[in-house]
Amino acid sequence: MDIQSLSPELVQPSKQAPSDAVPADQIDSTFRSSYIDLISAPLLSRILAFSNEFFASASNLTNAKPPIHRPGVFVPSGAWYDGWETRRHNPAPYDWVIIRLGVTSGVPRGVEIDTAFFSGNEAPEISVDGCFEPSSATASRGKDDEDGKEADVKVVAEVYAGWKELLGRRACGPSQRQAWQLPLDQWYEKGITHVRLRMYPDGGIARFRLYGTAIPLWPSNPAQEVELSAATMGGVATSCSDQHFGVRENLLLPGRGVDMGDGWETRRSREKGHVDWVVVRLGAKGTVRRVVIDTAHFRGNFPQRVKVDGMDVGPGQSGVVNAEDKRWVGILPEQALGPDAEHEFGMEVLLDGSVRQGAFTHVKMTIIPDGGVKRLRIFGTKA
Repeated sequence: MDIQSLSPELVQPSKQAPSDAVPADQIDSTFRSSYIDLISAPLLSRILAFSNEFFASASNLTNAKPPIHRPGVFVPSGAWYDGWETRRHNPAPYDWVIIRLGVTSGVPRGVEIDTAFFSGNEAPEISVDGCFEPSSATASRGKDDEDGKEADVKVVAEVYAGWKELLGRRACGPSQRQAWQLPLDQWYEKGITHVRLRMYPDGGIARFRLYGTAIPLWPSNPAQEVELSAATMGGVATSCSDQHFGVRENLLLPGRGVDMGDGWETRRSREKGHVDWVVVRLGAKGTVRRVVIDTAHFRGNFPQRVKVDGMDVGPGQSGVVNAEDKRWVGILPEQALGPDAEHEFGMEVLLDGSVRQGAFTHVKMTIIPDGGVKRLRIFGTKA
């Protein structure tokens, strides 16, 4: 990997108003009910280049799981840290890392910097830049894909002049979550494909989150089936009854994951008649043709039964949709689930009413009585 040093004069500052800081206890409620993390590793984002990672790998920045601490554990480079940490005494003004988004392109709405467990060695300040490269915005995303490589090579070049400021220089404190909302109606409203994090002058950062909305590539043929619920297609898990063991965002990730930790799992219920639920805003209004519910890795803790409902939320009715709303329409009647398996339900199982209803903007999956689900996939055609 080429180690580049990027000159400050190559950054094009934007004329944006100061971004709003978000209190640590409001970060999740501010961003996670409306947006996804555009650079999350499970979305197959890529760390393309960095200035230095002497003490801890830059790849830790996009880990979807919270940082952990292992006091007293040492590796050849020094104390073990769950984050990105560069060497001391950086002769350049800053260290940097360049990341390709896990979606084709996206509109950023917020930045989170978590310095968990970095105290005395945390990054004193950071800033964030973005860019848009058309060839990357039309490329497929995959673990081993070659699409978009031309754009990746372009953006890591020392002479690249396409960076524009997303978030100006901000102070970081030790061992804490910090976040800032990005203002609306800026240059990045049309989307970005890559992001660059800079820290001044060096130090450590545990996690970097870029919250926003995916801009999907819809098929030119309107009759072609797509995964309407996928995070990469703009789907967002907006709310749920419980996520004690695994968060709801995992339901919409690509692939089948690696273990129970990257699924959605609720606590054990003790009340008779208990159910758990999750609401998903689809990437676009669409007609449902197929439902897949995957219980991969959930063997002794999968739900006994499941059902799926849909709702068409009209313009001007945005926000978190109430799970108890009377407008929910049945899509999939109650079905039994089994352990560690993909359960596919086609048109022969879906309720006739859901087909006659037309199209939906939201779906609600109800699990009975509780348990863990790896993925929820809603397939259909865009309305």
